[in-house]
Amino acid sequence: MTQAPPLAPARVPADLQPGRESFAARLHGLRDRYWDTHPFHLRLHSGDCTPEELRRWVANRWYYQLCLTRKNAAIIANCPLADVRREWSQRLGHQDGPNADQGGLADWLVLAEAVGLDRAEILDERHVARGVRFAVDGYLHFCQTRPWTEGVAAALTEMFSPDHMAERVVAWQKHYEWIDPSGYAYFEHRIPDARRDSARTLELVLDHCGTEAQQQAAVDALAFKCEVLRAMLDAVDYGPAGTPAGRTGTGR
Repeated sequence: MTQAPPLAPARVPADLQPGRESFAARLHGLRDRYWDTHPFHLRLHSGDCTPEELRRWVANRWYYQLCLTRKNAAIIANCPLADVRREWSQRLGHQDGPNADQGGLADWLVLAEAVGLDRAEILDERHVARGVRFAVDGYLHFCQTRPWTEGVAAALTEMFSPDHMAERVVAWQKHYEWIDPSGYAYFEHRIPDARRDSARTLELVLDHCGTEAQQQAAVDALAFKCEVLRAMLDAVDYGPAGTPAGRTGTGR
């Protein structure tokens, strides 16, 4: 017998939801667990990272960038609501781009070259640390196997990211003058998108997590995502053998 698909979470009117404001506050309250307080990011923004360490961060973050389209596709596949699927599907195009020269992935490859990495060594993932691969794969598996509302809630780290990325650009321009300015295109494109997307993502979570159990699951999902990001930095900070040295040149 074919198993019936799960029922879609009903959109509960805001005035009938249990503790909607306190729910939003609990999500925002995870701000201090975001990865910007990790020791590696503190060094990255204070100018204390070596060129090799900065390249290692860029090379490993590529694996996370690759995951984003697949995890968003998983959220769409798990969602029975056509209006949500249509809206969330826009993220696929933003990351993959209309062609190989546009989109989030293309911008990240430009960043890699701007910090002195060869495109080939990014694409073949030779510098991806085991811990980073394990953390990112775990995040993808989470979005593939959990209800779509939890996958969306996990994406709420984008509430915390725009200011952090803006600070990164300022810090890098100040401390790492050897970075080619073309590499900042990723952040210039992503910061306004993240500000816009985060507001809508929060609205989706608040609208569709109408029970106390769903709200707790959403909070847990965002906490899990924060742990994924920090685990990635643990692995990057560990600095396994064979980390990228980059091309020779000023500051490299």
